[in-house]
Amino acid sequence: MYKQELYNFLNDKNIQYEVTEHQAVFNMEELSQIDIPYPEADAKNLFVRDDKKKNYYLITVKGDKRVNLKEFRKENQTRPLSFATEDELKKIMHLIPGAVTPLGILNDEERKIKMFLDDYFLKGNGLIGVHPNDNTATVWMQAEDLIDIIKEHGNEVEICSIG
Repeated sequence: MYKQELYNFLNDKNIQYEVTEHQAVFNMEELSQIDIPYPEADAKNLFVRDDKKKNYYLITVKGDKRVNLKEFRKENQTRPLSFATEDELKKIMHLIPGAVTPLGILNDEERKIKMFLDDYFLKGNGLIGVHPNDNTATVWMQAEDLIDIIKEHGNEVEICSIG
């Protein structure tokens, strides 16, 4: 699914969302230069894999949080982790670097990605901002809705405190 297909999908599911169009951004620093309506809800996404290239994870945290992969590994009992390659990102989620998003999991045909979502996004207003499989926009939606559509797709989602 690409941007418009994703909007159609969200509409078909009757999911409330808001879109902010912006210039292409490839990292959180570039996003910080853009005037976005809900900076407290912006998400940073790390697509990682274990050392055997068998298990893939998407770690989603608040944009300004740092994730220590060694600590994350210990807390979540995974094998050693490293960032997935650009080829793996393209093959599994059909995305380019800079456009990594939980909504890309909807392109994971083999359901091999497990998502770890920071519980931060379920507090307060429950809002999360993620790319619509394209880094020229941010979709603002309820984190619960995001969790529901990923689980409905068949991927596992774990809520935990990260960072």
